[in-house]
Amino acid sequence: MTEHRPWRGVLVATALPLNDDLSVNHDRYAEHCAWLVENGCDGVVPNGSLGEYQVLTPEERARVVETAVAAIGGERVMPGVAAYGSAESRRWAEQAGEAGCRAVMLLPPNAYRADERSVLAHYAEVARSGLPVVAYNNPIDTKVDLVPELLARLHGEGHIQGVKEFSGDVRRAYRIAELAPELDLLIGADDVLLELAVAGAKGWVAGYPNALPRTSVELYRAAVDGDLDTALPLYRQLHPLLRWDSQVEFVQAIKLSMDIVGRHGGPCRPPRATLLPGQEAAVRAATEKAVAAGLA
Repeated sequence: MTEHRPWRGVLVATALPLNDDLSVNHDRYAEHCAWLVENGCDGVVPNGSLGEYQVLTPEERARVVETAVAAIGGERVMPGVAAYGSAESRRWAEQAGEAGCRAVMLLPPNAYRADERSVLAHYAEVARSGLPVVAYNNPIDTKVDLVPELLARLHGEGHIQGVKEFSGDVRRAYRIAELAPELDLLIGADDVLLELAVAGAKGWVAGYPNALPRTSVELYRAAVDGDLDTALPLYRQLHPLLRWDSQVEFVQAIKLSMDIVGRHGGPCRPPRATLLPGQEAAVRAATEKAVAAGLA
């Protein structure tokens, strides 16, 4: 764990265990956070999209953060603080700080296609919480693209310290490094892990370690160390699963893989629907193949 940059390393965007009645199982969630750290992960990111933050009540959302902190310590917890309003995102950042967290992750405004001035003001407002902010670039879902030039400006003005890059365009890694060499690049999509690790990423906000933490950590460490003899065969073996992280059904897929390996993935809250039979069969086959290969 990096003392002053707690977003470095493998931080798992945690899936949230739900009971059959779709209530949050906080005991299972605490156990899951502890299990991830025991299996080599550096920390967790609660209240991201994988944690279904959009369909949690404010009370549930706050308690999820507090549960993670109680389980593994605040220095290992970097909550997502996305919200429709900048003031609301800042309140979630302040709540994270009060709970003991050392950093937060923030999407750009996601209620509409925000312009550059709005994006700058949004990050400036949340940075006033006093916690370091890691930006989350997800132009696919938010329709707002934090291009390297905008990231460099956000960093230059002191609003962000890192970026979770989910655009899928690995060429951006080199442009970001040129424009903002002190801005930490974090791998944001599991299926470009190797490419971004080789390009100099300092961390991975990860999905599939929810189901396969130990092997995922081994892959990440080998990739950032440039040990391609270890990393490339693992990457090829895991890629049929890792690519689900970039699909619309990523939450359902990862939760199914968790169930198959003996964890509790469980259901999702509406409007997320269950996987179609073909999708379920594909996830099941790829997960069972990984298990048979000793990767679970």
